[in-house]
Amino acid sequence: QVQLVESGGGLVQPGGSLRLSCAASRSSFSINAGAWYRQAPGKQRELVAAITSGGSTNYVDSVKGRFTISRDNTKNTVYLQMNSLKPEDTAVYYCNAEGYLVSLRKNYWGQGTQVTVSS
Repeated sequence: QVQLVESGGGLVQPGGSLRLSCAASRSSFSINAGAWYRQAPGKQRELVAAITSGGSTNYVDSVKGRFTISRDNTKNTVYLQMNSLKPEDTAVYYCNAEGYLVSLRKNYWGQGTQVTVSS
């Protein structure tokens, strides 16, 4: 079984920065594409950022220019760099990754990490 291990969440003041990481627990699962979602209390989960196998990225309008998604293939890890954080960015952030486990195409979710932006 493969797990996506998330880290980097926490409490930060408005205007601050955080970097979220999402690492596959087994090297036999090779991340091909990744994404970050978030869910705030009382709201639906929304796609924040995604990166394709070719490296193309897309973002929800509310984070464009502030967040950057990236991938390190050597570490089998997907990152989300979050700058100029706002209180409305407060949510549980989940990573999602698809790739190949041996020759089987798989999709996994992380357990979620809390990001709280507050003074």
